[in-house]
Amino acid sequence: MAATLLGRQAAAIALQAVVLTAVVLAAVLAGPASRASAAPDPEGASKTLRAALESAAKGHIVAKQRLAASQKRQKSLQVTILRTQVEVTAMETEVRAVAGRAYRLGRFNTMSLLLNATSPDTFLQRAKGLDVMARLDGKALERYRAAVETHQRANAALSLEIKEQQKQVTVLAKKKKEAEDALAAAGGGQVAGGFVSANSPLAKPAPRNSDGSWPDEKCTIDDPTTSGCITPRLLNSYQQAKKAGFDHHTSCFSQRSSGEHPKGRACDFAADKGGFGGTASGSSRTYGNNLAAYFVKNADRLGVMYVIWFREIWMPSTGWRSYSGSGSPSADHTNHVHLSVL
Repeated sequence: MAATLLGRQAAAIALQAVVLTAVVLAAVLAGPASRASAAPDPEGASKTLRAALESAAKGHIVAKQRLAASQKRQKSLQVTILRTQVEVTAMETEVRAVAGRAYRLGRFNTMSLLLNATSPDTFLQRAKGLDVMARLDGKALERYRAAVETHQRANAALSLEIKEQQKQVTVLAKKKKEAEDALAAAGGGQVAGGFVSANSPLAKPAPRNSDGSWPDEKCTIDDPTTSGCITPRLLNSYQQAKKAGFDHHTSCFSQRSSGEHPKGRACDFAADKGGFGGTASGSSRTYGNNLAAYFVKNADRLGVMYVIWFREIWMPSTGWRSYSGSGSPSADHTNHVHLSVL
């Protein structure tokens, strides 16, 4: 019996060892990044709100760019339409002359003109003259036809651009409402005074595609503020802010359950020079006000999706609106300015 009892104890110990090994192995395989990614967002926003704000802001910026591109093409098409209309009108007189000659000469009269030649030299001269006339008439008709076709294509393209603009205006209105609804659902969204300064310096624009759109970027640049990574566009925003004198403590990349920080597309700029303290006041509050205004003024240059500061959020579709956190300085953004870029 003792042997049996010892055997059972040994089996139980072996089973516990297997379970413990499995737990340790799972933890190792998960790694620190996976565990950190499940952590809640210390800035207080829910994953749903973050996703809704990103979708609304990004959708608005893309629609606005497409609208501007379409309006630019429309202007070019309008110039083409006016130019070809002038060309067509000017060539109509020449085309009528060609039609008149064709009617007067006709095939029979042309042959008669050649047959009535009194000498071989006269015949050749008349034949050459008719050939030259035919070629000139052909070129005139070709130019006229090309001008008419260009005019028609430009008009058709213009109609498409007008439809495209109507579509993008609808998208802009939709994205604005999405942003307002998302903020309202989180207890905010009321129109706010905001932070604006006409004296904010201009930032160096981030690179765009040839059509004016923003290129897709990944987290490929070493983050100068942490051991993580950021996108080239965010690095430009960070460098431009420092160049403009905003040199307080900053933290960009971090592993979180949502938002742009884990994507390398967001930075938190401390209001206090030494780091993230309590609710900003005095010169620290002024610093945050000026920094928030700086990002808003340069939003189109930097590719800004939204800025959050002191219980307010700025988005390109809504302007400054109230923003509700959970009450702490970090969640209410009263100790730092949050910047998210495309």
